[in-house]
Amino acid sequence: MTHRPQSPSPVVPSAGATPCQAVLLADPGGGRLVYADVVMRGAGRSWWAEQRAPGAPPRVWRDWVVTAALVVTALVEGALRDDVPWRVLSTVMAVGLAVAVLWRRTHPLAVVVIAFGSAIVVQVAALLAGAGPVGLYTAALVLLLPYALFRWGAGSEMIPGLGLMLVAAVLGTAADFNGLGEAVAGFLVLLFPAALGASVRYRDYARRREIEQVTLHERGQLARELHDVVAHHVSAIAVRAQAGQLLAATDPQAAVDALRVVETEASRALAEMRAMVGVLRAGLPGDLAPQPAVDDIARMRRDRPAPRITVELGPGLEQLPPAVGSALYRIAQESVTNAVRHGQGASQVDVLVRREAENVRVTVRDDGALAPGAWGASGYGLVGMSERAALLGGAFRAGPQPDGGWLVDAVIPADGRRR
Repeated sequence: MTHRPQSPSPVVPSAGATPCQAVLLADPGGGRLVYADVVMRGAGRSWWAEQRAPGAPPRVWRDWVVTAALVVTALVEGALRDDVPWRVLSTVMAVGLAVAVLWRRTHPLAVVVIAFGSAIVVQVAALLAGAGPVGLYTAALVLLLPYALFRWGAGSEMIPGLGLMLVAAVLGTAADFNGLGEAVAGFLVLLFPAALGASVRYRDYARRREIEQVTLHERGQLARELHDVVAHHVSAIAVRAQAGQLLAATDPQAAVDALRVVETEASRALAEMRAMVGVLRAGLPGDLAPQPAVDDIARMRRDRPAPRITVELGPGLEQLPPAVGSALYRIAQESVTNAVRHGQGASQVDVLVRREAENVRVTVRDDGALAPGAWGASGYGLVGMSERAALLGGAFRAGPQPDGGWLVDAVIPADGRRR
C-alpha cells in the first residue's frame, strides 16, 4: 500500500500573535526583515521622544562679542566683494543670521528654520533666475547651528531640522556643483557639527547618570549609618523602659531615673531622624561594622615619608552627633586618599578638624603637583564628598591652591541640621 506524500500543513498563528510573531512562524527569513523593521521603528520613536538636553547656557558676553564681530565682517565683505550676486540681499541675510545665532541654544529649531529656510528660498530663486550661488563667506557660521540643534534640541526638533538642512545642502550643491568629491565633502562638513553635538550630548548624559549613581550610593551609605545610630538609641530606650517597669513598684526613684534616660535617648534619636529627612535607603542592607567618628580621623596620621600625614583635632568635638562625625571622617578619608594617589611629589598632607561656633570645619591640604586629569570635572569622589556635606546642611569646596597642591574644605553644622 503506497502513501502519497503529504504537503506540510500551514502554520496558523494564534489569535494573540503580533505581526512579527506571525511572520516568524510562517517564514523565518521574512521574520528577520519584520524584526529589523520593528527595531528601526522603535529607535525612531525613541529618538523622536528625546527631551531637550538640560542646562543649556544662556547668552553671555562672549555671544554678543562674536555676534558683533560677525555683523561687522558681513558688512565689510558685502561692501568690498565685487563678485556677490544680489549684494544687498546676501548682506542682509548674513547680518540676520549673525543675530539669530544668539538664540541657537535656547531655540535651536527656530534658528535652523530661519537660517536654512531662508537659504532654501533664496537658492530656489537663484536657480530659477540663473544667478548662481548667492551668499557671503560669512554665512559659513551656519555650521554652528547643526551642533546647537543636536546638542540642545529635542528629538522632535532634531529630525525636521536635519531634513531642512539636507534640503538646503542639496540645493546649494545644485547651484554650485563642482564634482562629486566636492559635493560629498560639503555634506560631510555640514553633518560633522551635528555628529559632534550629538556625541557631546550623550557623553554629558552618561556623565550625569554616573553622577546620579555616585550620589545614590553616597545617600544609601549615609542612610545606613544614620539607621544604625537611631536603632542604637531606640534599643537603649526599650531597655530602660523595661527596667523602669520592673523597678516602679520597689524603687520609684530608679524608675524616674530610667524615664530621664528614656527622654534623653528619645531626644537624640529624634535629632538623628531629622537628619535623615530626604535620605532614601532604597532597600540597601545594613552595615554591621561600627560607624566611624571624628576620633577615627587621628588614625590617618602617618610619619613615614611620601607623604607624611598630620592630623589635628581641635577642642569641642566630643559631643558631635554620629551622623556629623561619620561625614567628617568620610570627607577626610576620601581627601587623604586622593592626595596620596594623585598628588605628584606630595611630601605633606595636613588634616585639620576644628569647631567654629555652630559649625565644624574639616580642611585637608597637600603640597603635591596636580596629576593631569586626576581630579577636575570627572572626579566622582568630589561628588560624594559634596553630597555628604549637603545632606547635613553644610557646604563643600575643593580646588588647587595658588602656591601649589590641593585644598579640600568642608563646613557642616555641628548638630547636623539644615538651616
